[in-house]
Amino acid sequence: MTVVKHDPPGLADLVGTITERARFARLETVRLISIAKTGHYASGFSCAEILATLYYGVMRLRRGEPDWPARDRFLFGKGHAAATLYPILADWGFFDAAELDGYTRLGSAFGDHPDMTRIPGIDFSSGSLGHALSTGTGIAMGARMQGHDSTVFVLLGDGELHEGQIWEAALGAAHHNVSNLVAIVDRNDHSLDGRIDTVTRIEPLEDKWRAFGWEAHRVDGHDVEALLTLLRTITGDKTRTTPAVIIADTVKGKGISYMEAEFGWHLGWLAEQDERNALEELRTAR
Repeated sequence: MTVVKHDPPGLADLVGTITERARFARLETVRLISIAKTGHYASGFSCAEILATLYYGVMRLRRGEPDWPARDRFLFGKGHAAATLYPILADWGFFDAAELDGYTRLGSAFGDHPDMTRIPGIDFSSGSLGHALSTGTGIAMGARMQGHDSTVFVLLGDGELHEGQIWEAALGAAHHNVSNLVAIVDRNDHSLDGRIDTVTRIEPLEDKWRAFGWEAHRVDGHDVEALLTLLRTITGDKTRTTPAVIIADTVKGKGISYMEAEFGWHLGWLAEQDERNALEELRTAR
């Protein structure tokens, strides 16, 4: 089986591949939500580059082996955006891509949130937000106790940071020096209830995470080269003794102009002409 290592071809080629896979994930998100007739377009689009960078440029995985013990783990805190992750897992050969054709239909394993008991490649189920960082901390500690050098990545929504359990986990991870844990905050500035800092102010995020004992970084979450470089730098630093967090500044609905301008697309469904316009914009984007 093929193992993804941290020394693929040239950087420019890899950035191009990741960018194309992010486009693929967005296109598939539109297709899947068209089957379901409702879904989280904008939440998935804001993290498409993050997911593609992790799965095609950073994480240690084996194609077709979702249960490989030495793999890196990924926990999707904002699991309502799972329609953007499922196509990537299928692309890795973790299950037959044809299974996605029944997305959300009766009997399908693939719902609006991921289920680790039914979907190969899902390391943690979601639904109620706020639990992924606690679980990720435990998985990372367990890997360390078992002698594995795997890294655990946890992708959090910025609205999810309103959950108190996130900050309890942040305290615990720092206290136990869980250096093989990397959290990424999808800082798209919006939740279902409106702008994040209008609902409950969370900035200054870097200062807050550092005060909790984490190494903190900030990056443009749509800049694949910057994301890739930062993630590889963090995971390649074997001298680090603390967990690390990346605040990834993103645009909710990224890639679809009318979604970027209207946060109400947190949850919705595209009419036929809107869907055609969205697909055309995604296919022709540079």
